[in-house]
Amino acid sequence: MDATKRKIRIYFSDFFDVNREKIESYGAFNISLINDLPLFVDPFLLFNSDNPIYQELHKKIIQYMLFLKSKSSVTLPSGLIKSWYLFPEVKQNWFGFSKSGNSGRGLGPSFAKSLQVNFKGVFSDFGNETNGATHIGKLTLVKHGVGKDQISDFTCNLIHGFLAEYTEKFAKEYIDPTKLQKFTIKKAEFNYATESWKSKQYVLPKFGGEHVLLTPVDILTKDEAWISHKGFIEDFSQVVGSVPNDQLRDQINLYLTKVMPADPTKDERAIAFEKTILQYPQLMDVYVSLQEANKDAASSSSFEKVSLAQKLFEENLLRLVALLDKTKFYDAEPNSYEAGMQRVQFLKHVIEKQDGYRLFYIKGVPISRESDLQIMFKLTWFASKFSADAEVNNGRGPADFLVSYGSQDKSIIEFKLAKNSHMEKNLRNQAKIYSDAARANNPPIMAILYFNFSERDKVQRIMTKNGLSDTKHIVLINAMPKESASKADID
Repeated sequence: MDATKRKIRIYFSDFFDVNREKIESYGAFNISLINDLPLFVDPFLLFNSDNPIYQELHKKIIQYMLFLKSKSSVTLPSGLIKSWYLFPEVKQNWFGFSKSGNSGRGLGPSFAKSLQVNFKGVFSDFGNETNGATHIGKLTLVKHGVGKDQISDFTCNLIHGFLAEYTEKFAKEYIDPTKLQKFTIKKAEFNYATESWKSKQYVLPKFGGEHVLLTPVDILTKDEAWISHKGFIEDFSQVVGSVPNDQLRDQINLYLTKVMPADPTKDERAIAFEKTILQYPQLMDVYVSLQEANKDAASSSSFEKVSLAQKLFEENLLRLVALLDKTKFYDAEPNSYEAGMQRVQFLKHVIEKQDGYRLFYIKGVPISRESDLQIMFKLTWFASKFSADAEVNNGRGPADFLVSYGSQDKSIIEFKLAKNSHMEKNLRNQAKIYSDAARANNPPIMAILYFNFSERDKVQRIMTKNGLSDTKHIVLINAMPKESASKADID
């Protein structure tokens, strides 16, 4: 059956009957309404934009952070902490770090505590930096500061009203009014006179009883923000070398020598850097200044990352779905184990025999993140009558998929890349543990994707060593470029 006749739906454009090109021309990302995609708003892109609307949003974010800083020296009642510091995740934009649906943890008490403590300590100069502008990303630069996911969530909360207005404008012009509804955004704008949040109503797309938000592509990035802890640690030597005061620079290098072990591991180096940062917090401002000086690269870097994500999770995914739809992948399944195994076998066939392997390459390079593979699999499973819940946690850690049809019919499916450094442990223990924890009554299925002979041989050696060579529950999938089509790899 043709995929269009089957009315396969994955993206915003599918559920709201909007042409994909209209979303693209509007400047928004065509989100999936099945699962979060691993993208997030980078506040530096707001700062760095030529768009005065974005610049104003960044100013308002910093204004609110300085308001919180001004309150950090006093003991606040729980009601004000809840009002000022605690925010639910803005899950309606369908971005985030979870592989399951679009629900996240949001910003809880630990976020409030981290901000209050650090504003009185390592970030006491926030808003009074001697070099460069003030950036919210600075709060992520120490290990025990604020995480990148929290900064993303916080940024989305502080621009929630803008995102609603942005979406409302598109929705009123392009979406059938029957698919829209008036929703109240509880924290749309902050009133500094009353020190309280104001709510506001918007006409927005309705999906499953909740509103949906579109986000401009040009404020999105993937993996890491322009100002990030990871980038800081990776560029640490350059940062120290850029300290303008030679006396201070020598003191920093001397301290670093004292705290750095002989022949340090990667983790030991990072710990030494962290100690040095806490001893000399002005290094954070040096790093931020370097990133700001190289700001022209920020937008181009984020654009490339988002474009690659768009290619993998939309263009390539749609082609994979089309190939799978030519098989019986989306036909009725007798039970969860058979459904899971059938679909894994159909996927194996499409990848190995129908050039589907090419959809796991970007610019000739195979995907390297196991989570990306798992998200792609999640997005292909949507048409099933079964409950296929990614990242279900039943008490012993999250399995990739728990496929169920009622409480009496459960199976676990693990999707792995052969390059996984914990492959032997995964094969030996992981799937069985998850099955036991979920009370699955079918054998666990593990599908392993490999991109070269070395990866295949490694997995086969591990299977032989552990007496798993003949098991039918472990499926190896060959995603190596085929010789006859090697020049046709995805660009």
